[in-house]
Amino acid sequence: MSRVLLIEDDRAVREGVSLTLRRRGHEVEAAATGEAGLAALGAFRPDLVLLDLMLPDVSGFEVCRRIRATQQLPIIMLTARGDDIDVVLGLEAGADDYIVKPARGEVLEARIRAVLRRAAPDGGGPDPERPAPVETHGDLVIDRAGLLVSKHGRDLALAPSEMKLLLHLSATPGRVYSRQQLLEHVWEHSYHGDARLVDACVMRLRTKVEDSTRSPRYIQTVRGFGYRFGPL
Repeated sequence: MSRVLLIEDDRAVREGVSLTLRRRGHEVEAAATGEAGLAALGAFRPDLVLLDLMLPDVSGFEVCRRIRATQQLPIIMLTARGDDIDVVLGLEAGADDYIVKPARGEVLEARIRAVLRRAAPDGGGPDPERPAPVETHGDLVIDRAGLLVSKHGRDLALAPSEMKLLLHLSATPGRVYSRQQLLEHVWEHSYHGDARLVDACVMRLRTKVEDSTRSPRYIQTVRGFGYRFGPL
């Protein structure tokens, strides 16, 4: 099973989530503050971070940004309200997904499995119906087998959700996908209210692959429908 770093201020939630995950076979390291969680990254080497947004020292947003500055670990936010602006801000900071507290064990497990599949070496890797493993789209080079993306010869650091979204869209250039379709294929969710996951991920991805986010060349918006890759 996976190694999960839980950064959660509330002691009852911290203990309950830790117990739930350990019973399901995960190895868990728990921290009560953002700084303690960041300090645990090197020694514990987690596969995934569960991150509370409301921490007593540095905010969960800052912790997320600091993790993203050095590595592309899957990050799932823990939030008390699913309709809060904090969710959007957390996604913009680099989180891959979010869970509303309190969450049942099966919900935690399903979200963890989904985000880890996106981060796995074969999470978006080639299949017989997809294009050749290495593709060139203008200045962008996508290596599907190696899960590597480069622009102007420089490797891009993409979070798991960003990588899978790019792989999914670029597999069929010109095809338009609705937010709901992308939500189901990339995040493996079905609740339409989570479409903000798609929009936030598109925004982050554009800052990395586009020369201009105002005039995107690769990740294009089709108003009233959704998103497409190209055509260039």
